[in-house]
Amino acid sequence: MQHVAVLGGSIAGLAAVRALRSFGVRVTLVEPDDLGGGQGDGRKGVPQSGQLHALLDMGRTQAERWFPGLTDELVGHGAVLGSGSEIQLFAGGTRKVAVPGNELIGTTRRLLEQRVRRRTLADEHVTVVRARACGLRFEGGRVTGVLHQGADGGPESCLPVDAVVDAMGRSSRLTSWLRDGGWPEPPVDRMRIDLGYATGLFRRGPELPGVRVAHQLPVAVGTLDRQPDTGAMAAVEGDRWMVVIAAYADRRLTRDRDAFLRRMCEMEAEPFGVVARRCELLGEVETYTMAHSMRRNWSRTERLPGGLFVVGDAVASFNPVYGQGMTSAFLHASCLAAYLRKGSDLTAPAVGYFEHVRVVVDAAWKVSTLADLAQPHVTGPYPPGYRISKALSDRMGEASVTDAWVNERFLDVVNMRRHPAALETPHFWWRVGKALLARRTPGTYGAARARRAGPGGRCLRAPRRPEI
Repeated sequence: MQHVAVLGGSIAGLAAVRALRSFGVRVTLVEPDDLGGGQGDGRKGVPQSGQLHALLDMGRTQAERWFPGLTDELVGHGAVLGSGSEIQLFAGGTRKVAVPGNELIGTTRRLLEQRVRRRTLADEHVTVVRARACGLRFEGGRVTGVLHQGADGGPESCLPVDAVVDAMGRSSRLTSWLRDGGWPEPPVDRMRIDLGYATGLFRRGPELPGVRVAHQLPVAVGTLDRQPDTGAMAAVEGDRWMVVIAAYADRRLTRDRDAFLRRMCEMEAEPFGVVARRCELLGEVETYTMAHSMRRNWSRTERLPGGLFVVGDAVASFNPVYGQGMTSAFLHASCLAAYLRKGSDLTAPAVGYFEHVRVVVDAAWKVSTLADLAQPHVTGPYPPGYRISKALSDRMGEASVTDAWVNERFLDVVNMRRHPAALETPHFWWRVGKALLARRTPGTYGAARARRAGPGGRCLRAPRRPEI
């Protein structure tokens, strides 16, 4: 039985363990945090664990692949599954048309990780070493050992392995270990976003019947000097609402409870104001900042040692506003399985694996950075044809507000069910054009909006009402 070390007990690491075990590989999980904690215990290595996390629909599909029945298990522990009209998406203050069959599960990161961890570690061929990985040993052009030190200090030890999977997150030290071993580092792309997000937990009651998830999506900036805040809220276990507000640069939120409530009331999507006014804020507001999005281009590395794999944020960490992180982690596990299914040698350079992962990473990077570049403070780098792409993206977003077919395809890409290329076909843009024409034709939404327009075409807003 071959032996692989997985460095890091994150969602990405646990999913990788599961993928390896499906091929009969013996696994040692190297993790400095105590993995025996209960449901409410967040790991020190995940400082953002108290923030609202999204498991996109493709992520839940992949999670069910590796952990059959996980959705039912989470719901059994209080998580909330929403679908169709229970998921309310807003473009500014306008509620988008619902998509039948669209599903999202509301759960805290702590509950999800605890249930996944418990099932992963129940396998007798998975061993946990509570230690901090501090280097790799290379022999004959491949990884042959993991250097580690106990979580409480002590002497350094070497764990002999056939291969290693880096799941240590965006702060992974793997690139410095490669440099020390005489191997080239992967090219890195960065985009400074200067993001701050804040999450609060509220007691949930009957204030929003029929609502499980609400999300105020980013909208076109237009003539504004900033983009409005992005926010999301979900019903989670413990009869609670979990609410996150994401803002950039000098609008980033602090832990000030009153300021957090005020910003919720300022959100154009009405459910945020309802929760702020009618629900009790439990505990403290938790904040987290992220200076830049980053991807390490492993598929473009000049030389790779044999027996080296990388998953999760150690490959790429995106703007968390778009919820791509955990879904990407599960997809990376599936890439690992696809690579092994071909009979690939675990101890050889994993070129084919990194090509699989590149497709996932590039798709997610394209979606998130196109939106980030709309921020006035984000200075690039801008891809070729950005202005055209941005204009088309704005038109697509406008059409998706009222056209269910366009919105369904848009959500397929956002939820990582389809590649962004699905939004580039002639038929798709014919449907977008048809939807835009309908919005601007008398007797449609566009005409109704025009009738509400004041002098100069400026829209006079009616008092907002909750759409629940």
